[in-house]
Amino acid sequence: MAALVTAPSVTALVREHAQNLPEQGAAAFVTDPDRADGVSWMTYAEFDARARRVAVWLRDRVAPGERVLLLYPAGLDFMTAFFGCLYAGAVAVPSSLPGRFRHERYRVGRIAGDSGAVVVLTDAATLADVEAWAAEEELPGLQVLATDAPGALDGAAADDWTMPPTDHATLAVLQYTSGSTGDPKGVMITHGNLLRNAQSIATAFRLDATTRFGGWIPHFHDMGLMGLIIPPLLLGSSTVVMSPSAFLKRPHHWLRMIDKFDVVFSAAPDFAYELCNRRVTDAQLAELDLSRWRCAGDGSEPVRAAVVERFTKRFAPAGLAVEAMSPCYGMAEATLFVAGSPSLAPLVRRVDAAALERHEFRPVEPGGTGGREMVSCGVPQGIEVIVVDPATREVRPEGGVGEIWLRGDTVGQGYWQREEANERQFRAVTADGDGGYLRTGDLGVLYEGDLYVTGRIKDTLILRGRNLYPQDIEHEIRVHHPEFGQLAGACFAVPAQGPNGGQDVLVVTHEVRGVKDPERQRELAEAVRLTVAREFGAPIGAVLLLRPGAVRKTTSGKVQRSAMRELFTTGALEPVFALYDAQVLPEAKERFGAADRAKAGA
Repeated sequence: MAALVTAPSVTALVREHAQNLPEQGAAAFVTDPDRADGVSWMTYAEFDARARRVAVWLRDRVAPGERVLLLYPAGLDFMTAFFGCLYAGAVAVPSSLPGRFRHERYRVGRIAGDSGAVVVLTDAATLADVEAWAAEEELPGLQVLATDAPGALDGAAADDWTMPPTDHATLAVLQYTSGSTGDPKGVMITHGNLLRNAQSIATAFRLDATTRFGGWIPHFHDMGLMGLIIPPLLLGSSTVVMSPSAFLKRPHHWLRMIDKFDVVFSAAPDFAYELCNRRVTDAQLAELDLSRWRCAGDGSEPVRAAVVERFTKRFAPAGLAVEAMSPCYGMAEATLFVAGSPSLAPLVRRVDAAALERHEFRPVEPGGTGGREMVSCGVPQGIEVIVVDPATREVRPEGGVGEIWLRGDTVGQGYWQREEANERQFRAVTADGDGGYLRTGDLGVLYEGDLYVTGRIKDTLILRGRNLYPQDIEHEIRVHHPEFGQLAGACFAVPAQGPNGGQDVLVVTHEVRGVKDPERQRELAEAVRLTVAREFGAPIGAVLLLRPGAVRKTTSGKVQRSAMRELFTTGALEPVFALYDAQVLPEAKERFGAADRAKAGA
């Protein structure tokens, strides 16, 4: 394992594998795991040669350290372009495609402008759309190349490549965080960060050159790039990937891919496991053998105990071991991986809900009832983790909930050109003067060596002196009202108006499908208000039922509650039904009309 961190750079290590393992499969892209023509493999020799050609083309147009924007659909072309940037000494800037919606196209435009990218690489199938987006964003000087187009790399011979000056401190990637759609921030990730992150993942989950990775997470997301693509190529193993859209259309294809291609390590957000619970049929389950799937990482969003339990029980007949489920925690600012534990059944503790509201982690006595189930994200690996009171900066004792702070070699170098934010977030100092920490913005607790994540600071709701977590409210609404299915919801607080001014009240927004009758919509909204009042005792200002897709999310599927709050306060939401307390939020009448107003199409 030490070979990873002792390698001079990512480029040098991948080149070594290409020379020592030229005919071994490095990466595969799967469109249909059950069709002979549904998979495309690339050996280390082919991968290396393609990356060197891209690098030679870039070398004549991009100086070392300049940024290259990568706009690709899922596939092998992204991988060779990404490593082509590293081979050229350039900085790769992976991004989602511009997409159809205005906020998506605007976000990619902000990434292009913020990074100062001088070249855009894409593929032939996407070229016209990317060129149209570049013109729309008024980026005429940005050169766009489809690396797979016939003749695109003519004159760029792999044999003309030479190793650029590269070491652990060399900037490799600007990994843009999802953040708000209007203000994406690029985390500066070096070659050393990538090597350390890969080693932490390999050590935590006992992975080596014999273990295959695979999954469907987007390549521009930290879990996809830093978790499923880069580590196996640094280990000299292989990775098998499919597109996110293929998974969403046919969730069983992910599991079938794991089975057919002997994938040992795969990871996904919590919602993916729940999607499989609901949509994989008994007939599809009967054809699966998941006995070789040793590490099923569950992260990127709050891990729910009920989802983990349902998934392990549902797929146990296919050979899935309960020990395979591996809840974990990480973030782009730490390259990716922070905590996780292999080969153990997921650890779930039931804790006192009232104590948790006071930021205390107090397990319920064995045999006790009530409380909230909390899933351990495992043990921190290769990084120092402390829990700090975000207001006083005092380190919390074991069992005390606070902000998770990180320090170590996997922590990125800060945000690109955001010195003020870097001083505040990447160079945090505790009350007793211990410095150099990354403030994650996540709330959590260390208990008996394990890390538990309880929520986000900015999302925590303080209502009537109580600390409530919006994801708990959203989950409880779905549990009590099956009409919402697994659609998205967002809860947030806004200031009350009128005689209640000065207090915050809760706004519940949730997508709904198939409930078109206005009276039924009213009944559902009233039922939601009663559920929240009964379960949480929270003052409700409004309940808005929205069309599917209306809840704003990040590129990785996380609900953007702050963005939803802004849309609510500016009147930009278009609910199919709005129920509100006119005394608490009198301005809601102007924004959304009468309380019983409904629109067709829910």
